[in-house]
Amino acid sequence: MSPSILAGRDRMELDNGMVLRLLSALEVLQARREADELCREEWERAVCANACLLARALETQEGEPVFSSGQAVLSGLRVEEISALARTWSQFNREENPSLTLSQEQADQVKKK
Repeated sequence: MSPSILAGRDRMELDNGMVLRLLSALEVLQARREADELCREEWERAVCANACLLARALETQEGEPVFSSGQAVLSGLRVEEISALARTWSQFNREENPSLTLSQEQADQVKKK
């Protein structure tokens, strides 16, 4: 993915040596579609969606995917790890892609953080 015209950083290094990267709109849609195929019950939707998002966003330092699919994330990580990494990615995404509905002053404050 090429850097967004609105975003600042598009990659965030984690303490474990891995990297989270921001996703394009298409990648987010693909993750949602994959999650729809994985979950069998409504209560599974959140963990499946987060796993599929992480399959696309979590990379090695060299830019290679850590996991090949959402199924691989579900097989390789605990629910707590998936949840924590998804929260980290979401926070990173909000910081780097402030909402277009923010006032200029609010957007400037977000960018300073």
